[in-house]
Amino acid sequence: MPCSRAPPSLRRCLDRLIVLRPATSRPHHSSNLCARRPRFQYSLQKVQLRPASATAAVAASTPPVKDARSLPTRLKNILLGSTIGLSLIMGYYYVTDTRASIHEWLVIPCLRYFYPDAEDAHEFGNRALKALYSFGIHPRERGNSDAWGDLAIEVFGYTLQNPIGTSAGIDKHCDIPDALFAAGPAIIEIGGVTPQPQDGNPKPRVWRLPSQKALINRYGLNSNGADHVAMRLRQRVREYAYYMGWGIDEEAEQRILDGEAGVPPGSLQEGRLMAVQVAKNKWVADMDIEAVKNDYVYCVDALARYADIIVVNVSSPNTPGLRGLQKVEPLTDILTAVVGAARNTKRKVPVKVMVKVSPDEDDEVSVRGICDAVWDSGVDGVVVGNTTKRRPDPTASGYLPSHEQKLMLEQGGYSGPQIFGRTVALVRRYRKMLDEGSYPTEDNESPAPSPPPPPGKSSKETQPPPGASVSFPLETQKETHPPTSDQEIDESVARDKKHLKPQTAEADAQSRSQSIFRIPERNNPFSSSSESDDTAKPSSSSETENSAASSSIDTTPSPSSSPTSSALSSSSQSSPRDRKVIFATGGVSSGVDALQLLAAGADVAQIYTALVYGGIGTVSKIKEEMREEMKRRQR
Repeated sequence: MPCSRAPPSLRRCLDRLIVLRPATSRPHHSSNLCARRPRFQYSLQKVQLRPASATAAVAASTPPVKDARSLPTRLKNILLGSTIGLSLIMGYYYVTDTRASIHEWLVIPCLRYFYPDAEDAHEFGNRALKALYSFGIHPRERGNSDAWGDLAIEVFGYTLQNPIGTSAGIDKHCDIPDALFAAGPAIIEIGGVTPQPQDGNPKPRVWRLPSQKALINRYGLNSNGADHVAMRLRQRVREYAYYMGWGIDEEAEQRILDGEAGVPPGSLQEGRLMAVQVAKNKWVADMDIEAVKNDYVYCVDALARYADIIVVNVSSPNTPGLRGLQKVEPLTDILTAVVGAARNTKRKVPVKVMVKVSPDEDDEVSVRGICDAVWDSGVDGVVVGNTTKRRPDPTASGYLPSHEQKLMLEQGGYSGPQIFGRTVALVRRYRKMLDEGSYPTEDNESPAPSPPPPPGKSSKETQPPPGASVSFPLETQKETHPPTSDQEIDESVARDKKHLKPQTAEADAQSRSQSIFRIPERNNPFSSSSESDDTAKPSSSSETENSAASSSIDTTPSPSSSPTSSALSSSSQSSPRDRKVIFATGGVSSGVDALQLLAAGADVAQIYTALVYGGIGTVSKIKEEMREEMKRRQR
């Protein structure tokens, strides 16, 4: 029924419920669209009717809407936004600082909880660190505390920022070298790398011992192969050349490797070095020395261009037959081949070679044989320590949970704080024997002739065994000079008298006050500190560790002394040119431990298990503990 014909009462109701709105008509194709008027139609809507008094009351109770453009509102918005922004910035700087406690007390427990298998947790941590580094939000050591130079050392002619390094196994495939450098160590070790890719031993192959803060692993040198790692290292060098503005081609790469950038070609950072550990494939028979040599030389040819140090691993306990290569004859042959290949590396900056030895080969004959092989082959240093096949006693509590007792029966290498004492003792032994070794002659000098055999014996019977050091009678070492006449002697004495000071009381006192050579304080029997140490010996193991850590301060350079002078004073038997470098790894978990290794004769202390349990901030923590111990000793 049309609205016009409705009764008056119904019409009044419809007037309240009906609202006029324009009708949406379909597009009309007429040319006179502007002349069309909108048509209206009725549509029913539900309208809630209430008295006018109720509407007025609701309007009165509703607070007025403030204008966002008013000054108080603007100030509140600025304050809120600034607070949120500052909180995000401060949180970013805190989380990305290696000194933040969350890396040890939050990140590590979460990794253990979500990844019960230690190898899975390790791989996830490396992937996460690589992703964070790619976005520039990775943890890093802030503040540049090494700039003071209080922990600076000299290694292979480079002045390093500190004596802390990371061991091989943390970054096996060269995934995170720069992210590791950002955590604060002066040396990182990549690998181990084998010539061809190999999977290693079956999983599971890594176990945690949380009560001991130790690990047992039998990885078996799982590797992506030397070519794969070399490709990543080459890409890293070329990206650095591109950053320097030299391009990304082979010529730019060669300029970086030749040292034109002013940084070591391996680490690409001033005051830091990068080592690459190499090993043979497990299917190569250890008795076939030529095949073993070819494996090591292959790795050197592929990787030495992009490394500062090549570490020859002959001490892994998880590769059958590998430790048998530590005998004098095969070790000398292998190291000689590696040194020759390293010297033929196509770059101007030389590559240093070190050999990694086992902590289980600690008897006198084995250590002496390895030292002889080091000197005979021309290797530049020794990495003392690796995981051990032995199972040390638990910590002071002497208690092991039942599940950890079962894990102790697993085959593999053990690493943890419990083996630190053996590492210190082994470092002392290697330092003593390496310093006592016979120094190589210059290239232009011929070796000393062998003495004639005694009567009744042939020369073959008198020849020493291979690898043994040869000592000659004093008569054969004397040099023959032409006889000197009395006139020449008188002329020499008269010439020397012209340069002598007058013999007065003042000159004599001044001469007596100056020592002929400087004796390190820890070795000076006439110093007051040594006298007090002789009268009062430590009675406990903790006091022994503190005293050893205190004595190591003399080997660590002070801010006012140069690393070169410190290296000279710390070695009284060999010069820095001939002195073999020692890296020590095994059980280092604190700054006091690192100082003890330096006092024992090591140049660098490397960490592995401590980093697994302490997180990415372990290096910063150890260096801070070293500084605190040094300051405490100085007071």
